[in-house]
Amino acid sequence: MLDFLNKIFGRDNSSSRNVAKERLRLVLVHDRVGVSPQLLQSLKNDLIQVINNYMEIDEEALEVSLDSSENQVALVANIPVRKMKRKFQTETA
Repeated sequence: MLDFLNKIFGRDNSSSRNVAKERLRLVLVHDRVGVSPQLLQSLKNDLIQVINNYMEIDEEALEVSLDSSENQVALVANIPVRKMKRKFQTETA
């Protein structure tokens, strides 16, 4: 009952606790894999360039992270798509 009242009156600390827990988990995954924040940002920039050839995306909302489970690491990308492009665009040399 107390949890319910705390949520109603905006005193819910579980959400900030969960956010902090998730941030710590991401930091630990990055440390275990040996990926620097600069490398992850570079990867994100490269993904944006490639995906922009095929679709219009919300670059500000794009999220790229590494997820670890037991002995595997996965690259997780959340890429909001605004619209598909009708023509394939390539870089001109």
